Amino acid sequence: MLTSGLPPLPRTMTVLLLLGAATLCTGLQCVCLMCDRTNYTCHTEGACLTSVMLTHGKEEFIKSCISLLELKAQVYCHSSNNVTRTECCLSDFCNNKTLHLPAVSTSPSHFSHVELWILVTIPVCVLAIAIMLTVYTCQRRYGAYKRTRRQCIEEPLTDCNLDTDGKFLKDLIHDMSTSGSGSGLPLLVQRTIARTVIIQEVVGKGRFGEVWRGKWCGEDVAVKIFSSRDERSWFREAEIYQTVMLRHENILGFIAADNKDNGTWTQLWLVSEYHEQGSLYDYLNRNTVTIGGMMKLAFSAVSGLAHLHMEIVGTRGKPAIAHRDLKSKNILVKKNETCAIADLGLAVKHDSITNTIDIPQNPRVGTKRYMAPELLDDSINMHHFESFKCADIYSLGLVYWEIARRCSVGGVVDEYQLPYYDMVPSDPSLEDMRKVVCDQKLRPNVPNQWQSFEALRVMGRIMRECWYANGKARLTALRIKKTLSQLCVEEDFKM
Repeated sequence: MLTSGLPPLPRTMTVLLLLGAATLCTGLQCVCLMCDRTNYTCHTEGACLTSVMLTHGKEEFIKSCISLLELKAQVYCHSSNNVTRTECCLSDFCNNKTLHLPAVSTSPSHFSHVELWILVTIPVCVLAIAIMLTVYTCQRRYGAYKRTRRQCIEEPLTDCNLDTDGKFLKDLIHDMSTSGSGSGLPLLVQRTIARTVIIQEVVGKGRFGEVWRGKWCGEDVAVKIFSSRDERSWFREAEIYQTVMLRHENILGFIAADNKDNGTWTQLWLVSEYHEQGSLYDYLNRNTVTIGGMMKLAFSAVSGLAHLHMEIVGTRGKPAIAHRDLKSKNILVKKNETCAIADLGLAVKHDSITNTIDIPQNPRVGTKRYMAPELLDDSINMHHFESFKCADIYSLGLVYWEIARRCSVGGVVDEYQLPYYDMVPSDPSLEDMRKVVCDQKLRPNVPNQWQSFEALRVMGRIMRECWYANGKARLTALRIKKTLSQLCVEEDFKM
């Protein structure tokens, strides 16, 4: 056959060719938009063509005749999606109709659905983010403006702008302590100080929050920052520190308390004196002590505790206070190597007139390692204030054991350890401590070599008398203070 070497034609084209062959004798009349001289008609042996294509964003229409050769070329009757649409037909004037492209193809850009989605979504997201940032910035500025207006009305917050005649913090605190009130700086002054403190670095962390070193008028201060969920602890500690006549050289010097609102969250600040040596725990880890140094630390610690425990009777007297969380980490070491008791968030006050105990509504219960036996086995009489003082004495005995172990005598000194380090895990549970302290009635080891030195021998005896299982049999803070004072005189130690 003549066509045996040619590829087969598509079925549609074959039909068009067969029909075209049938019209060869007579020809075909079609609409021709370009044939104005022949009344917009044309004759062909091929087919009638109607087409529409997109040109510069507009539809352009074509109606004309195509020859038989053009029909065989299989080009003119081909459509391109969204760009051209073409139809060929084989009857007179069959192309007298107007084709249109799909509506989406009228867009001047030729992007896929994904590209169009990206082009639309990204600007919308950027615009939304810009709007949110603008709103947030406006709110921040408005909040700052409101706070500034409020502060300007309430008190001036310029650095060191206090009516203090150029006095330093220690002078303010001294004047406050000797003025008769002893209950803390006036609230207005406290807030002014707190709001002009510049915090600089973290110096400690605990369950309550963080402790920062800060600056006020060039002086170092400690800033204890509580989170808003610990508001109860912050309020309680600030309340205790501002108790009338609480001021004492061996109790941490309280300066101010205030809430700091930065527009996003609230921080609760407690500002106090800063002691660069840190806690007694840190100090003993870094240093050994002489016998004189040991006596100095021990005497100053019990002096602070005795002042807490003591009731001062009078019109503006001080109630008796029990610490309830005494440990080496809650005792600070001052520059002159004496102690200052800190962290009064769990303290309880006794009202001798009504014989009631002001116990804080605080879920914290103290530190398990330092808990007295009656606290561990839950046998303490919560309605008798002396019970809380006796529990403090037990804890003080453990602190004395920590100090005495680091005392260097004859070139021999023990490494620092926490009480019961060899009997319970590093983070003991209540059950661990109860088993050791209450059931087995064990106490930290007092080395025999301490008997060779009078000061260590006395310290060992005091410890044992602080650790009695029966709280009523334990020494009082005043008794311990008197014993150590006599020892210091006999040994000629300077406090």
